[in-house]
Amino acid sequence: MSKVVVITGSSGGIGLATSKYLNKKGYKVYGLSRRGMNEDGVKSIKCDVTKIDEVKTALKQVYDNEGRIDVVINNAGLGVSGAVEYSSAEELKKIFDLNVFALVSVSQASLNYLRESQGIIVNIGSVAGELTIPFQTFYSMTKVAVSTFSEGLRMEVKPFKIRVSCVLPGDTKTDFTKNRDRPIVESDPIYLDRIKNSLSKMEKDEQNGVDPIKVSKVIYKVINKKSPPVKVTVGLDYKFLVFLKRLLPIKLVNHILYKMYGK
Repeated sequence: MSKVVVITGSSGGIGLATSKYLNKKGYKVYGLSRRGMNEDGVKSIKCDVTKIDEVKTALKQVYDNEGRIDVVINNAGLGVSGAVEYSSAEELKKIFDLNVFALVSVSQASLNYLRESQGIIVNIGSVAGELTIPFQTFYSMTKVAVSTFSEGLRMEVKPFKIRVSCVLPGDTKTDFTKNRDRPIVESDPIYLDRIKNSLSKMEKDEQNGVDPIKVSKVIYKVINKKSPPVKVTVGLDYKFLVFLKRLLPIKLVNHILYKMYGK
């Protein structure tokens, strides 16, 4: 019997690549996204994951169709850049609503189904949650929250044989760059060109990043493990950087990141 996968943010980037990849691997894939998608073999459900009623309706539809849900991949997310000093409460709320609160809601609504199937939740975090990026502070904050949530939920649902894992991609070449919310202020007499330079460096890194299929392959390995890792970083370079953070003094790590993205 084919396993049933639900993935949020499936209409582009890592979500689309993973939907297609898992479909080719024989999974029944349901993609949840606001604008929907048109991909052979992947069933699309229009759903705003920030609205819990739509989430519950979508999950029930999947269960009614298939009689089971085995895998839930929380992939939907957005980026925001800019100086903390100039960022608005509305911007902060927007990114937390999608990157954190929606992820929590989808996970909560999935648990009864996953308890029945003894399934797995895969949350998409980020290396930026392990290595805080200046002028991307709010994004890093949300990804720290995703990582912490994954750890806590994993322990809470372990007796039900539900697995939880957090996948941490680094720079990945997707439309995430194009869709990132631009800062209100990119250059001014106080920060000069530091905000603009940081954003330019981030965008260059992302456009030179790995193909999203690399992340999809890691997700595939995770969902097929009986005991998946708590967290797994995608790519040797990023694994090395995350490992270095554990060895080096935090002051030195912050200095290096400041040189790369803050100066």
